[in-house]
Amino acid sequence: MKLLLLCLGLTLVRAQEGNSDVVRSNFDIPKITGEWFSILLASDNREKIEENGSMRFFVEHISLLENSSLFIKMHTKVNGVCTELPLTCDSTGEDGVYTVSYDGNNKFRILQVNYSHHIIFYLENFSDSFQLLELYAREPDTSPELKNEFVEICQKYGIVKENVIDLTKVDRCFQARGNGVA
Repeated sequence: MKLLLLCLGLTLVRAQEGNSDVVRSNFDIPKITGEWFSILLASDNREKIEENGSMRFFVEHISLLENSSLFIKMHTKVNGVCTELPLTCDSTGEDGVYTVSYDGNNKFRILQVNYSHHIIFYLENFSDSFQLLELYAREPDTSPELKNEFVEICQKYGIVKENVIDLTKVDRCFQARGNGVA
């Protein structure tokens, strides 16, 4: 009986730990490569992520280069037209941390990832002094629970809920994606 209670207790503790597939350190970077979809975007400078904002972009694909840099294929809208935006992000040598020159000097890090489901990035821009958080998923949308968790993470970084934009409700340039997902 004691063994049964111990097993039940351990099961309950494990269930409360959340998704065991979520990784927050010691990232296996090759596993983040592949197709992604932009789900939520947040910033303490909302103007940057609003329509026609310089940081409003839509991810399509992440590749790992031989030098440990990331190549990220994105799209952005320029005068209402979806335009490809290729970015090469240099590894800093720190676990899951990269730099990229786009709209100034930026450093971004992986906050968490479930390699088969979602990834959350945190970016700091040092030129205009703003923060940006991004939620990408392997599918065009994700659960309300994950979206709520993302909002909570944003609030921990001082970004208010009103500055979180749900990109699943806007044109994300699917017609410009290489695989034609619409």
